[in-house]
Amino acid sequence: MDREDLVRRHNVTQQELDPRSPVSVGNGEFAFTMDLTGLQTLPGCYPVGARGELPAGTLLGTQAQWGWHSVPPASPHDLAGSTVLYDSPRGPVPYVDMVGDIVNDRETGTSAAETWLRANPHRLDLGRIGFRMVRDGLDRGITPEDITQATQTLDLWSGTVTSTFTLAGQQVKVTTACHPSRDELGFRVESPALGSGLVVGIDFPYGSESWHDAADWSKPGAHSTVLDGQWVAHRELDDSRYDVAIAGEELVVEQTGLHSLRIAPQSQSTVLDFSLTFTPGEGGDCTPRGNNHHSGAAPAEGFDADPASGVVPSSDGGAGSRVAAAAAAHWPRFWTSGGAIELNATNDPSAKELERRIVLSQYVTAINCAGSLPPQETGLVCNSWRGRFHLEMHWWHAAHFALWNRTELLLPSLRWYSSILEASRQTAKQQGFEGVRWPKQVGPDGRESPSTIGTFLIWQQPHPIYLAELAYRATPDREVLEEFAGIVFESAAFMASFAHPTGRGFELGPPLVPAQESYGFMRGEVSNPTFELAYWQWALRVASQWRERLGLDPVPLWDEVADNMVTPHVTDGVYAAIDVDPFTIRTDHPSMLCALGVLPRSGLIDPVIMKATLADVLADWDWASTWGWDYPVMAMTAARLEDPEAAVDALLMTAGKNTVLANGHNRQTDSLPLYLPGNGGLLAAVALMAAGWDDGPARHAPGFPAGWTVKWEGLVQAP
Repeated sequence: MDREDLVRRHNVTQQELDPRSPVSVGNGEFAFTMDLTGLQTLPGCYPVGARGELPAGTLLGTQAQWGWHSVPPASPHDLAGSTVLYDSPRGPVPYVDMVGDIVNDRETGTSAAETWLRANPHRLDLGRIGFRMVRDGLDRGITPEDITQATQTLDLWSGTVTSTFTLAGQQVKVTTACHPSRDELGFRVESPALGSGLVVGIDFPYGSESWHDAADWSKPGAHSTVLDGQWVAHRELDDSRYDVAIAGEELVVEQTGLHSLRIAPQSQSTVLDFSLTFTPGEGGDCTPRGNNHHSGAAPAEGFDADPASGVVPSSDGGAGSRVAAAAAAHWPRFWTSGGAIELNATNDPSAKELERRIVLSQYVTAINCAGSLPPQETGLVCNSWRGRFHLEMHWWHAAHFALWNRTELLLPSLRWYSSILEASRQTAKQQGFEGVRWPKQVGPDGRESPSTIGTFLIWQQPHPIYLAELAYRATPDREVLEEFAGIVFESAAFMASFAHPTGRGFELGPPLVPAQESYGFMRGEVSNPTFELAYWQWALRVASQWRERLGLDPVPLWDEVADNMVTPHVTDGVYAAIDVDPFTIRTDHPSMLCALGVLPRSGLIDPVIMKATLADVLADWDWASTWGWDYPVMAMTAARLEDPEAAVDALLMTAGKNTVLANGHNRQTDSLPLYLPGNGGLLAAVALMAAGWDDGPARHAPGFPAGWTVKWEGLVQAP
């Protein structure tokens, strides 16, 4: 397989400004999203739609895993004021709820504490970097009308972006890259316009508590920017501190405003070749957490600039060119490692479109989802839900790395769970359960957010077991078992204690909210969602296998619960979502399908009933209310039911939230303009469809139609 040809035929080339589809460079810990100029010159042209009454933001972010900020509260806030007792089979159980509510994407009636706890900490936009024109003492921005004859290409093989355009009758060429193992951006600008007033400006915002905007430009007095004589800008925002170091030769660097810098060439040079390195300060919200590898520690596995042989990228050129050389050394190694799927030989336009989505999804997940924290749903591009990450989505962001034989990109975020073990153990203890109860919507500290839905979800609980099992399958040695045993066993201890015995078997809830969040309004009555029942059984059995592999005594309760889960409810020959009225609401995620698709076959799920359930969903589900990972769910279920035509049709279904833009991102809505769980889900699905699963049919690419030519290598079978 010619992997370079496979990858490069899906390079992203744009000749017009597409407000939905900017491209990014990054390394999993840090990313930079640019407009058609190769910088962030036109942020207003790439909007993130307003959510409710909250202001709109921009897609052009500069973000890092360590870049967080909290607005100091007028008085200390905690979760006590949002804690409500809910009836359960064990008696009253405290849950972090909300005094207020969320209606039509608006937080209504929330207390001051709830508003602050949901909004802090929030992810920062670390700086906006764009072209400006300085002539005759006037400093002005550049408008879209100033840009003509533009062409921009993201070369996936080298991880660099080349942008060319005409500005005031003069050609401009910009090369943009991100260092693979440092939070460093490289820029090379070549243009005679540099001698006519073209400069690069950097502006720094305050942190924003808004849902989607990571930058607040309205509070210049609330933060500070100081440029020292070494061209290092020292940033301080309340308890957040970070530095931005400028490197290059023959530069003029000056501070032009309270939070503005300017970079220009000396004399009449026509080249501006420089880099910007972002580093967190000591203490506060920007302190590196977990195993963030860009703050003096060893580089992350899988994103190392220098191969094991010790070969160092060429140092020819300026600081920006050296960053581009490091990227160009890294990305071919990324693409030639792990798995690959080629569909181009199939004489069907849908095969070529699916191949495009596969290649671009590998790129966008590598730069956004391979870091030391579970990613937010919009990665490092822009904020969603204030930059906080959703642990029920972690599987969708990260499981595919193991299935594509790039487990080293999964491990950093999986290791993060160890940092919140104690806080999660306290949550379980307060509710009367064993083990740890993982939170839902959190920042790096793992502190739960008040919510009418999130704190009642349970399907994130088995995720660390599944992800750890994938890591072990990739490297089946004792070291992996010992590293993640604590996470696996504590997760299983909670799951076993959460399930309660009845005359029918072990049951789940109430209260709870299933993966299909349509039942949030009745969280106090919901019980026994089909997917969660199957997930409990499968994950507890895996946890028991881990004890056996380590030579430890079994935990009888784990096996008892797994062997005696209550049978999922069936209505009219199909699996219901839950086992109480209204049984199935036909909006949001058809999550009952996950019970045989995301999960392998088990004694709890009847394939005949699941086949009828899939047909029932496909017949008349409300597609407008679905989300990007629902289509991979249907594909995985169809594949395991040996219906490959339905699997491919599901992945390529024409639906608004199954849109994959020119840049590879899965668009959802104006206010959620990209959705990485859709990309990660696609990769997990096609890996299963190509490489199969442990007990699957013994044929090549069992999840693809017989008439397709499917070439694949390096993939790992799913459980």
